[in-house]
Amino acid sequence: MGFFNAAFAFPTVLFSIPLVVVVGYWLTALLGVLDIGLLDGDAGDGEAPGGLAGVLAAAGLGGLPATVSLSLLIALAWFTSLVGYVVIAFLGLSTPLMIAASLLVLVIAVMVAWGLTSAVAVGVRRLLPGTARVRTGGDLVGRTCTVRTGRVDDGFGQAEVVFDDGSSMTVQVRTIGGELLESGETALIFDHDAEGGLYRVSRYDKALDPGEG
Repeated sequence: MGFFNAAFAFPTVLFSIPLVVVVGYWLTALLGVLDIGLLDGDAGDGEAPGGLAGVLAAAGLGGLPATVSLSLLIALAWFTSLVGYVVIAFLGLSTPLMIAASLLVLVIAVMVAWGLTSAVAVGVRRLLPGTARVRTGGDLVGRTCTVRTGRVDDGFGQAEVVFDDGSSMTVQVRTIGGELLESGETALIFDHDAEGGLYRVSRYDKALDPGEG
């Protein structure tokens, strides 16, 4: 009961509800219902990301999918504020001091969350310096991908693209002409729908690849 009191007390409660949303998002993402790049928007080749991804990049959190950065921010801020609340509750401060200390914990929680998330983003950018450009827009056209949802058709589907350095990303994909792909199949990305934020794919046939053989 003490845990729930702390989780839903100020300032932790400000992050508890978003944390529930984050957990729900990742559970549905693991089921293949939502895309990890859901909040990234669509940047043209070589262009800076817009929307929330652009805001996070401007704050020094670029290099990670927006959903990952936001999830880390919320989780770290929640944990820091929870620890801070437990500490000030243990001190038994008077109400005015409790309020002041809680506001201080809120500021510290945000700063710690931003600092740690920024450090992770910087680490990713340093470890994978060449992946940022290749993961944008039409640069994926011509690459193969592996279907990761139960199916891919003209209205639903996700696939995983693996890069030369071993890193990977999940993208929204669609077929045309009623073609149906199943989980585990290899597909070829042949077009980028910038407006829809997705890629058009078709079944990959090695026999038609001039590089094979």
